[in-house]
Amino acid sequence: MADFANMARQFSKIERLEHELHLRQLQVNRLLTLTQAINNNFPAAELFAMYHSFLTFELGIKKMALYVHGETEVKWVCTAQTGLTKAQKKYNIGSELADFRELVNLDAKDHPFLCAFELVIPVLHKKQPIAYVFIGGFDDDDDMYEKVQFITTITNIVAVAIENKRLFKRQLEQERLRREMELAGEMQRMLIPASLPVKDCYEMASIYKPHFGVGGDYYDYLEFPDGKLAFCIGDISGKGVAAALLMANFQANFNTLINKRTPLKEFIIDLNTSVNRITGGDRFITLFVAEFDRHTNVLRYINAGHNPPILASKDQTVLLKEGCTILGSFQELPEIGVGEVQLTQPSLILTYTDGLIDIQNAQGDYFDDLLLKQFVEKHHHLSAAEFNHELQQALNAFKGEEGYPDDFTVLTSRFVPVENPC
Repeated sequence: MADFANMARQFSKIERLEHELHLRQLQVNRLLTLTQAINNNFPAAELFAMYHSFLTFELGIKKMALYVHGETEVKWVCTAQTGLTKAQKKYNIGSELADFRELVNLDAKDHPFLCAFELVIPVLHKKQPIAYVFIGGFDDDDDMYEKVQFITTITNIVAVAIENKRLFKRQLEQERLRREMELAGEMQRMLIPASLPVKDCYEMASIYKPHFGVGGDYYDYLEFPDGKLAFCIGDISGKGVAAALLMANFQANFNTLINKRTPLKEFIIDLNTSVNRITGGDRFITLFVAEFDRHTNVLRYINAGHNPPILASKDQTVLLKEGCTILGSFQELPEIGVGEVQLTQPSLILTYTDGLIDIQNAQGDYFDDLLLKQFVEKHHHLSAAEFNHELQQALNAFKGEEGYPDDFTVLTSRFVPVENPC
């Protein structure tokens, strides 16, 4: 009898070992299947379904909930669950997840959600949580330690795979946005003059640095057969793509209206009406527009709320302030003045957007109006291109390693009155 009892115990032990071996084989096979699915780039939904099936079918888990990063404004989303009530499914545990930084045995009988579970396993990647799995409903004879170890392993595999998918998707989106911004920047640069005139009686040169690749700064010029030169510089409120789109529309309107050859006052009224109609008064544009007559050497201009350009010659420095308020904010401009300057000496006019005087150095000092005025007075004798080169050098020396805080544009014009105009 004793030998028979021993044999029975041996057979029972062998059966138990065979069962455990079979379970290990199932677990290994499931891990291999899951790994192959990840390598074959299965959709996240299929990976979650495989994870759910493994925990509930192979491991016999009765209650579980897996939370991973959401793709929308919701930070945490339950992607697999079983054994929960309707109320528990609807419960928003997201704000409480940060409390769990390591595996925790739960004892929260009074909590509407946590009461369903016995433990929570957080999955960390570079010390940051990327997933949480809640487990409950163990049987008394379950080897909890073994199951928890395996659940932790498979949850880490799935969570890291899903996080990599999420990061890769974000990288693709960022790359797509980068390419779109590059394309938008190229298209915007097509709206900016590719070259500027250089003649005996006038010449122009520019510096154009949009902060985000695209921006709301704009400058342009047109030469007319009757000997007049029109030029402008503007700054659209806002930054980035929105400002760039408005700038493109403004460019079309500017060219259409300036080619009508109406007086400056009428031109600025029509331009304001156009901008106001498009933006509804929510956006505005500062603009300086001028017209130089090479036969009379007279410069007429309107400053619509823009930084006053600096006109400098041997005998004087003048700020070109005459004009009106910003464009687009009002259906009708309250007052409009037209400035006029008779040029009798070689003169340089610096027009710029406010990104220039927003430039700071490491000490927090600005390259302000006074510094700019002093620079113009010192270098007004240079050609437009030479002046801009010296200005860029001065800015680089001033700001050091600091960046440009905003869109930054300069349009420099040099006029040389002559008896026989060009």
